[in-house]
Amino acid sequence: MKVCELYDFLSKKAPTQLSCDWDNDGLMCCPDPQREIKKVLVTLDITEKAVEFAQKGGFEVIISHHPLIFKPLRSIESPKLIKLIRGEICAMSFHTRLDKASGGVNDCLAECLELSEISPFGTDGLGRIGNLPREMLPAEFALFAAKCLGSPFAHSVEGKSVCRRVAVVGGDGKDYINDALMSGADAYLTGTVSYNSLVDVSETPLTVIAAGHYYTEKPVCKRIAEFVNEADADIYTEIFECNPILTRSIVE
Repeated sequence: MKVCELYDFLSKKAPTQLSCDWDNDGLMCCPDPQREIKKVLVTLDITEKAVEFAQKGGFEVIISHHPLIFKPLRSIESPKLIKLIRGEICAMSFHTRLDKASGGVNDCLAECLELSEISPFGTDGLGRIGNLPREMLPAEFALFAAKCLGSPFAHSVEGKSVCRRVAVVGGDGKDYINDALMSGADAYLTGTVSYNSLVDVSETPLTVIAAGHYYTEKPVCKRIAEFVNEADADIYTEIFECNPILTRSIVE
C-alpha cells in the first residue's frame, strides 16, 4: 500500500468534514506520497523521540492524533521536522475529526470505561455519553476511571450521590461541561479542566473528573493501528509511548 492510499483509507474512517474549523490536520509531512509502506508508527504526539525511533526502526509513516504542525510556520528550524524530511518519513495527523468519528477517540474512551448504550453528545456531537455497568459513588468512579485508563491520578469535583450516566470527552474538555449538564449526565469525565472551571462546577449536581489529557486520549492509538491493519494486513504497526509529562508522588 502507498502513503497516499493509506491516507485516503484513514480519511474515510475520519472524514475531513468532521474537523473543527480551527483545527489543522492531515498530511503534515509527505516527501513521497507514492512510497510503499511496510512499517507504521502510531503515537499520540510526534515528538522528537518518536521521530528518532521511527528513523532507527525504518518506519516510512508516523500517524498521530495531535497535529504535527498546528500554527503556521515562517521557517523550518524544528529538529524533528528536519529529521522527518531528511529521513523521508511521512507524518499524518487526525485530530478533531478523529474525536468525532465513529470508533475514534471518544468511542475508545467510552469503551475503556465499559459504558453501554453509547451515543454522541454536545452541540457538535464530539462527546459520548453512556451508562456505567453499575451505580458508583463519585469517589469510587474516580478511582475506577483512573484504573481503567492507567492514569496515576484523577482530579474530581463530587456532585450527585451516585454516578451511572456518564459523559466523556478526551483531552481538554472544559468547554463541554455545560453540554454534559444539559445531557442529563450524573458525571463527566475528561482529560484536563481549568481550576476555575472545576470551582464553578462544584456548585452544580454534576460530578467532574479530570484523569489526564494523555490518558484519556491514549486508547485511540490502538484503534488507529487496527485501522491501518484493516487497510493492509501486511503493514507492521507499532505504538510509541510519548508522554513527556511526569507525575511525581511525594511521600513524607
